[in-house]
Amino acid sequence: MAPAHELSSRETDAYLDRIGAARPRRADADALRELQQRHLLTVPFENLSVHLGEEVVLTEDRLVAKIVDARRGGFCYELNGAFAALLRSLGFRVTLHQARVFGRDGRLGIPFDHLTLRVETADGGGPWLADVGFGDHARYPLLLEGRADQTDPSGAFRVVEAPDHGDVDVLRDGRPELRVDLRPRELAEFGAACWYHRTSPSSHFTASLVCSRFTEDGRVTLSGRKLVRTVHGRRDERMLDGDQEVLDAYREHFGLDFGEVPRAAVFPGVRAGAAGV
Repeated sequence: MAPAHELSSRETDAYLDRIGAARPRRADADALRELQQRHLLTVPFENLSVHLGEEVVLTEDRLVAKIVDARRGGFCYELNGAFAALLRSLGFRVTLHQARVFGRDGRLGIPFDHLTLRVETADGGGPWLADVGFGDHARYPLLLEGRADQTDPSGAFRVVEAPDHGDVDVLRDGRPELRVDLRPRELAEFGAACWYHRTSPSSHFTASLVCSRFTEDGRVTLSGRKLVRTVHGRRDERMLDGDQEVLDAYREHFGLDFGEVPRAAVFPGVRAGAAGV
């Protein structure tokens, strides 16, 4: 496999500063849990590059630069690709896995639909399934080889054997969300699926804008002009009035400073508003 980009000590410290985390003394399960939580609270899940016409380059140095230097977010390939580089720089052993996402109709998405991480820690626990790139998902890493319910602020998660091929399914409150292929992968292998999600009329990313992150007590999401805030399970929606209010919301809730409001691009064959959050 091609060697992964190794972050310098300076780059690692800058990444930790970006997510508001201290450098852990040991690459153990507690440190992994804290790093995932901090990442989810500070770095938004967003598909704005798709609509802004920005290139998405799946190399760890470019992904880290986007999150740390440009102070942006991204979607799964970007967020988990960069997070893998951070974890390795801190002494964790990280393996990339491809996963397929279950749709609301129960059907599986395309191969390499999602990038997730297997992480081994210095305390001998785990291995863990760590993920900062799936939007509304588990706040904390999940035991990959555990088969009992795992309680998380986002629900009861369970990792079970898939029907065939040696894969595992990740269930949330009894409903399947991901089917994970446990064979090791390289970041470059996700390039074709990334291109599909950026360009295909069948991709939910081309159908609408989304920018979302966890908060201490819930979640905040901006989709176009619709701002959704969930606090202790209570959901509040409102439409923002005017471009300045949208720009203020990007800045206030996500730390994103745009000169003009990102607008949904027009993709051939895509019906506007076809995808939700």
